[in-house]
Amino acid sequence: MCILVRKHLLPSSLVLLILLVACTMGCIQSIACKPRIKRENIVVYEVSASIDQCPTIIEENSPIVLRYKTPYFRASAGVVMPPVPRNETWVVGWIQACTQMEFYNTYGDIGMSSWELPELREGRVKAISDSDGVSYPWYGNTTETVTLTGPTSKPSRLTVSMNDNFYPSVTWAVPISNSNTPMLTHITRDQSFITWLVAMNSVTKERIVLQTVRWRMRVDIAVDPDMPLGSRASLVGRPYQEQPHILNYQEPIPPNALGRPNANDAQVLMWRPRRGAPLVVIPPK
Repeated sequence: MCILVRKHLLPSSLVLLILLVACTMGCIQSIACKPRIKRENIVVYEVSASIDQCPTIIEENSPIVLRYKTPYFRASAGVVMPPVPRNETWVVGWIQACTQMEFYNTYGDIGMSSWELPELREGRVKAISDSDGVSYPWYGNTTETVTLTGPTSKPSRLTVSMNDNFYPSVTWAVPISNSNTPMLTHITRDQSFITWLVAMNSVTKERIVLQTVRWRMRVDIAVDPDMPLGSRASLVGRPYQEQPHILNYQEPIPPNALGRPNANDAQVLMWRPRRGAPLVVIPPK
């Protein structure tokens, strides 16, 4: 069961009526006057954001890796766009970026592996794109976006939605070792995101931010490597995630949230021993 955080701006029937009346007035019907898409002409009549109210699932099916699956973050929005002028194409959809990441896998007193975003960790950028790696700057290109190609003669009502979760694998053994002996003792993950609802002109790249959502996902798993496979790992800490925050103001989108590389390509896997120098296990793509 999901707890939905909703923001109602106007009933959808009233929204359509207002826009239809507006579109019959002024220069929007004049051939000599080219209408321009503006924020005040776009109506967001509902936004919802939630994280499923269920705990992270731990999978111990493999003698090589532990897997865990977090609950889903889900967002959706209804939008009414005004008529799109001739020779213009607008895309409405979700853009997401990672703003903070801590992801540590501890192996007793030997050391820990960590997935890191170096530019983010060192403060060189404020965010890293969380696009699917193909649809930049959008999070995806199925339910996440809708494209409107002009000319359109009347307002367009549309819905865009997205979801996100973690489903990684963590080796039982030390990742730089040739041994298969289980040594994993703890997994800690804490990651924060900003998700924007945006309307963008595909030609000019003009962007209009319609809504901003902040959310966070945390995972804390204790592991006893001496136990038999299937009974080694357990969740510790809070079982449910904090619900997302739909902001009542719009945050600007940092440049690094809009293009390559995305978080998956920018991350690096480090081995950080208790004694000795850190080692790059998997470099960024």
